[in-house]
Amino acid sequence: MVHVYNCHPFASQQIVPTDQEPGLFCCGGDALFVVSAGGCRIEAFQLQREEECTLLCRFATMGKVLSIAHSEIGDYLVTIEEKSKATYLRAYTNWRYQAVEKTRVAVRMLGHFLRGSSFRAAPKEQMEIIEIPLFDPPLCFSCCQVTGDLLVGCRKSLVLFSLKKQDVNDPLSVLDFERSLIVHVPGWTPTRVCFCDGYVAIQMELEILIVKLEHFHQQPTNDNVLVSKDINTSIDIEDKGLMRQVPQADVSQLEQDDFYICQKHQELLGEEARECGVSVTLERTGMEHEAGDSLGVSYILYRRFAPDFFQGHTVEETHLHSLQLLPIFTVTSSQDLSCEKKEREPLNMFCFLSMPNTGYLYSIRNGVELISAYQYPEKAQQAVLSNQFLHVITRNALQCFTVRCSAVAARTEDPYVDTTMKACPPFTMDVCALRIQLFIGLKALCHFKNHVILLTKAAVDGDGGSGRGPKKAPSKKSTSTKQRVFSESGHGWNLYVVNTVSTLHLYSEMVEYSKKYETSSPQAQSCIHLLSEAHLLLRADFLDPGVRDPAERGELEAAFRESCAQLGDCYSRFDKRDFHLALPYYKMSGLSVTDVIDRNVAFSQKSKSFGKGFLFYLKHSLYEESSEELSEETAGQVLHIFSTAEPSQLPHVVCSPCMLHANHATAFTCLEKLEATFPSVIVTLTKAAVALKMENLQQYKTEMGRHAEMLQVYGFIEEPKLLLLLSREGKSIEPTALAHHLKETQEGLLVASVVALHENNKVKLGEADTFFKELCRETGDEKDGPQLLVDFWEALLVASTQEAVIQELLFKLSTVYIDRISTKENSGIKPLKTAEDLINSCSHYGLIFPWVSVITPSDFNMDHHYQEDLQKLQSLLSGPSLDPSSIFPLLEQLSDNESPGLSIHVLCATKLGDYESCIDKLLERCPQAIIPYANHELQHEKQPLWWQKVLPELCKKTKCEGNENNTFLSSLKETLLVVAMELDPLDFLNLIPDDGTAAFFLPYVLECSQKNLMT
Repeated sequence: MVHVYNCHPFASQQIVPTDQEPGLFCCGGDALFVVSAGGCRIEAFQLQREEECTLLCRFATMGKVLSIAHSEIGDYLVTIEEKSKATYLRAYTNWRYQAVEKTRVAVRMLGHFLRGSSFRAAPKEQMEIIEIPLFDPPLCFSCCQVTGDLLVGCRKSLVLFSLKKQDVNDPLSVLDFERSLIVHVPGWTPTRVCFCDGYVAIQMELEILIVKLEHFHQQPTNDNVLVSKDINTSIDIEDKGLMRQVPQADVSQLEQDDFYICQKHQELLGEEARECGVSVTLERTGMEHEAGDSLGVSYILYRRFAPDFFQGHTVEETHLHSLQLLPIFTVTSSQDLSCEKKEREPLNMFCFLSMPNTGYLYSIRNGVELISAYQYPEKAQQAVLSNQFLHVITRNALQCFTVRCSAVAARTEDPYVDTTMKACPPFTMDVCALRIQLFIGLKALCHFKNHVILLTKAAVDGDGGSGRGPKKAPSKKSTSTKQRVFSESGHGWNLYVVNTVSTLHLYSEMVEYSKKYETSSPQAQSCIHLLSEAHLLLRADFLDPGVRDPAERGELEAAFRESCAQLGDCYSRFDKRDFHLALPYYKMSGLSVTDVIDRNVAFSQKSKSFGKGFLFYLKHSLYEESSEELSEETAGQVLHIFSTAEPSQLPHVVCSPCMLHANHATAFTCLEKLEATFPSVIVTLTKAAVALKMENLQQYKTEMGRHAEMLQVYGFIEEPKLLLLLSREGKSIEPTALAHHLKETQEGLLVASVVALHENNKVKLGEADTFFKELCRETGDEKDGPQLLVDFWEALLVASTQEAVIQELLFKLSTVYIDRISTKENSGIKPLKTAEDLINSCSHYGLIFPWVSVITPSDFNMDHHYQEDLQKLQSLLSGPSLDPSSIFPLLEQLSDNESPGLSIHVLCATKLGDYESCIDKLLERCPQAIIPYANHELQHEKQPLWWQKVLPELCKKTKCEGNENNTFLSSLKETLLVVAMELDPLDFLNLIPDDGTAAFFLPYVLECSQKNLMT
């Protein structure tokens, strides 16, 4: 569907003062090139905004010009010329020297500069004509807008010439071409080609094929390989009958019946286009290319059209008449336009092709997609695509359509488009015709920047040459020229330069136009559609690297913000399907929350309601993102809005940091009304928080006593802002007044609530740590971590199932326990859970090993709080989860000369498998624990350590100490009993020391022998 509006994109028009009837023309480099009807002379005119076209220069060509184009890169003209029934391809470089009456002209062959002739050493200020020889006569050509390379279409192939440029001395430069590639497309004789940034588009009457030339670091595996034959020896595929064929019998029958063969419509996108039956092979002919660098072909698009006999056209009239590749650059992809433009890389690439009744716009970079289809109201003769518009000419009208290039490019450039941060009108939106301007006898069309050039030819009799269109006000400067041109209009032709209005002017007109729709039919889509079109116009200018003037960009930015605000208003006020777009558009507008509220409250007074989009924006801003603190008046408006529109959201609204200055009494009243209708835990908790702010402790206690603590935890999960407020960046956390009060009165509820918030992904571990540190800052309990924070870590360790969180908590808790044990400092605050509680409720806390209790008995001379911390650390090391290597560096704080430190050192070494060092430490510092330790740890595969380590060491210690140390003696006896039960008599006898007393060891030898006899 095409929307038709009556805007005015055309500002004025001028008549180009040509001496003779124009035949062909093209634009580029701020100049208009006109070929006279005879075809052997070119006139160049300066194109200036709102000013008359002035003649730059004129020069003769070497033959009759059949086709002409200008390349921005290199600033050269290329022509196909005919002379003596022969066709030539020529390039005209340094043509601007003709403007300063430098009449010297040099003619040379392609490659003259590359071969390093004498010309290279002595360049002259002169225009040069470069002859470009071809094996086949040229049919069409295209200049790359990115590199300036030249692609020429011939009967059997396409030939690519690379542009070579060298600056000899300022401002002189020399251009030349090198034949670098031949593209063989068997069976295709192109009527038009386009080439840009490696994309090649080939057109026949009813078919279009687009491929991409791509570099590979190795030989491509597909069948589009580089052929080794020279073009002069290429096979005449058509003569050998290798084209796509119809069986001979069928052809004879069809010819006999005088039928016309029409193939059916077909569209193939991406790699599917490879199935079109068209083979593309490459032949590299250039002298310079990297070793191992291969060139291959990727298929992009194939489309075949079937003639439509129901449109009132003959078969001959039904064919493709326009083909164009349009690259979109951005400021970021071209930071310095004064540098060589070959360095630019397009952000997007678009392809436009047109039949007489329909035009098609494709995006072909990063995937192929049909963006828009244009249905023309009458038969089109030619169409030209630009960043902002599609201009189409029919026999008697110039039509201006909007395009979606900027919508596609915006999404490519900015990944935040189509999120809650940013938005852009969809490229699938219906296109519109902004203007249908009448002219008589339109024949040809060209576009350059803000100029549309039209050629009209009408009957000699009548007013055919005047053409109806926007008129420029007459001026003294142009009077004489205009009189002369109008006198020539009797010949029936005119060449017009139609100037388009500035983007800001057209944007303002479209905004005013949209207000008519808003007034007459507020719920219609036309208002949003027109504002979206205006928005895309501004985006197109933003993407234009040529718009570099700071003042102009500042005006564009202001208009862009205004456009976003207007779109936000549309989506916020009406019950549109896409009401959620109000949020990103308002964000891009730069309006504050207060500004948006004022705009919509004023509107609601007329409509008696608030739009879905406005409520969506307001909820999102209050709940998640905005750091703006609303005034008391504005906050009161917000309470009224939600009390009227969505009362259930009031608890969340009241808890928002934006509502800090809201009247507490008003908020409490609104919550009471809500509770009377929809009672819930979150409403009660919010009332309690408001009562606390009002310093009404009695009301606070009443509200908190209505629900059990477990239900209150669920309430805090539903609204975390009751306890903590996060900044927009998440870098700072502020506990609420309710959280401070719970710290003093209900620590358990506070800790359980924050644990629940973490487990429900409402708060991260680091944020929870910051919360408790901020909460306990006033108490000074921060050195080793506030006790409330430690209580939170212990409670979270009980509840969490995330392995990464568990390991982090184990390390945090171990660090705190070790610090407290080593410094012997404690705040004296009683923990919420004792070591026994944790052992009974958490699997990560294990039962403390019996031998540990021997080292540090429960009646050990130690403060109760340190005893708890020591037991918790011992329990963690006795459990299955804590990796002792993670805390090994922290053990330096604990001395193993003291029992607490010794127990921790031995526990860590045991878990790491260093049993022998543990035995040595225990024998040295706590021998009474050696037997309990051995009984518990030296089991199964570790059992040999009884006789390999424990027994020899006890024998040495007993011998040194004598009978005075009963501990070593009793330990030796228990060890001998264990060893006697496990070893054979002979092995046991070998373990008895040579200087041992026989009477002492004999009972154990007998015990060992009896055990052996029994088994």
